[in-house]
Amino acid sequence: MNKTYYNPADLKNFTKISEWNEELGTKFFDYYGKVFEDGALSSREKSLIALAVAHVVKCPYCIDAYTKDGLERGITKQEMMEAVHAGAAIESGATLVHGVQMMNKYNKLSM
Repeated sequence: MNKTYYNPADLKNFTKISEWNEELGTKFFDYYGKVFEDGALSSREKSLIALAVAHVVKCPYCIDAYTKDGLERGITKQEMMEAVHAGAAIESGATLVHGVQMMNKYNKLSM
C-alpha cells in the first residue's frame, strides 16, 4: 500500500478545524467564502489564481481542491497548466532576485 504524509481523505474534514476554536474557524470560513465570490475578479479567475498559489505554496490539498473546482468551472487543462507556469515563474524570479543580495554581500565581503 502506498502511503503518503498527506491523506487526500483529510480534505473533506477541513471544516472540522472549527471544532477546536469555533469563533476563529467560523471567521476564517466566512472570510474564505467571501474571497471567492464574484467581484472585480470572477470566481473562475480566482479559482485559477488559487490553483497557481496552491502549487507555489506546495499544498496538495489545495491542488486537489482547486483542480476539481476548476474543472467544475469549465477551466481547461491548458488554462490550469498556464496558471501553474505563471506561479512557477514568479516563484523562480523571487528566488533568483535574492541572488542580488548574495552578490552584494559577496562584493562587500571580498573587498
